[in-house]
Amino acid sequence: MDLPSLPREIVGKCIFLVGAKGTGMTALAEILASRGAHLEGSDVADVFYTDEILAKIGLRLHVGFDPGALPTDCVLVIHSAAYSRGENPQLVEASRRGLPILSYPEALGALSRGQPSAGISGVHGKTTTTALAGAIAREIGLSATVLAGSAVSSFGGRSTMIAGTDLLIAETCEYRRHFLNFTASRIVLTSVEPDHQDFYPHYEDIAQAFEDYVRSLHYRGGLVWCADDAGADDVAHRALAARPDIRSIPYGEKATGPWRLLSYATDEGSARFRLAGFDATFEIHVPGKHLALDAIAAMALCFDLAEEHAQGRFNQFEFVEKAARAIAAFGGSKRRSELLGEAGRVVFMDDYGHHPTAIAKTLEGVRAFWPSRRIVLDFMSHTYSRTKALLDEFAASLDLADEVIIHEIYASARETKDPAVSGELLAEGVRARAEVARHRGRVSYFEKTFDALAYLESNLSPGSLFLTMGAGDNWKLGEALFRSFSLRGEAR
Repeated sequence: MDLPSLPREIVGKCIFLVGAKGTGMTALAEILASRGAHLEGSDVADVFYTDEILAKIGLRLHVGFDPGALPTDCVLVIHSAAYSRGENPQLVEASRRGLPILSYPEALGALSRGQPSAGISGVHGKTTTTALAGAIAREIGLSATVLAGSAVSSFGGRSTMIAGTDLLIAETCEYRRHFLNFTASRIVLTSVEPDHQDFYPHYEDIAQAFEDYVRSLHYRGGLVWCADDAGADDVAHRALAARPDIRSIPYGEKATGPWRLLSYATDEGSARFRLAGFDATFEIHVPGKHLALDAIAAMALCFDLAEEHAQGRFNQFEFVEKAARAIAAFGGSKRRSELLGEAGRVVFMDDYGHHPTAIAKTLEGVRAFWPSRRIVLDFMSHTYSRTKALLDEFAASLDLADEVIIHEIYASARETKDPAVSGELLAEGVRARAEVARHRGRVSYFEKTFDALAYLESNLSPGSLFLTMGAGDNWKLGEALFRSFSLRGEAR
């Protein structure tokens, strides 16, 4: 089977990106621009943080999808998976002209075949693991290009880190089996459990997709997998039984070998952990044991890459020292336990957690990092199908908050409204757990995000931690409150 490919020579060639403002598309644009391509693209008029990045790399951006904006000298069109080739006017025009067209997953897959590539995957943790891998790779001097699914502070607020072209490390997405476009010599598997129920109705559906991905590894490829996650453990063992040539690199408390987690302890605002294979203590400043596991996964991947590509100059002690430094300096990525700041003695945080497991782990980590603070959680569930399938699990995942604010479900463009489930129904489920949950039924429902603004301005007390969580747009409420509280006194 012929796999999609990029033009043999892209220096000076015009590539057009439909939906250029998406995080992944912008990251891809950065990589193509760094390799000499001339870029143009299109998207909606709304302003995103990626607008500034696209302007800096010189991409000419067209507002809207006028087919006449497609350049006459274009040699390739790449489109966001959000746009259909049969409906988007520019993609229809590209087809009429006979231009090569690649979706974002196809283009990333084509990029992966240009050098040894590592794909980072999992229902949870892949963005943070990719960001940490980039931070470690840069510190140890790997010649690598790294692509994450969110802006990363240590990448200068971008989603890419370009520190060479010998290796590619990229976040790869399981939705609609997109990651099967990626050709990997190494795969990181952080977690597997039911998600994307509109495409994977049952656990076996999503587990099979991950197994197929792992089994697509190059001969003697490396699988870095979390032994503490039941789904990752299941998929790893299935894939390794079918492909005994794959090198198994487990990590976590239940792992065997050098990447076994021996201890994890927290202080106010930090955590320390130790590993079986190294005489060192690692420190991390983002909350949650799951973040420490992500750091271990990133270390294991970079260790394996460095051993192979250091050309005889690999020094294990030097690696550990530099990896520890990179992890201690890591400030997270956008919307992943992102600390906005402190104002009016209230700490403001934002997190993308939108699955019950990720929510519960994040709250557990935040509680351990700031045990004396009152956690006020503002949650917006994402997709009707996920909320309906996991309604009870969502309600239970919020137990560690001291107070909970719920909003309407943030709908996905890929599904229609389901009258059988709602944000209000979720709020009732959370409230019903009053006898067992820390919030004791202190649960409010505000349909629209900013309906809660006045209430929170009056009721957020000093010593609180306000956390917006979910894949919706309630992060805007957290930013508005942080600005409001900052005006009352000096922000830190």
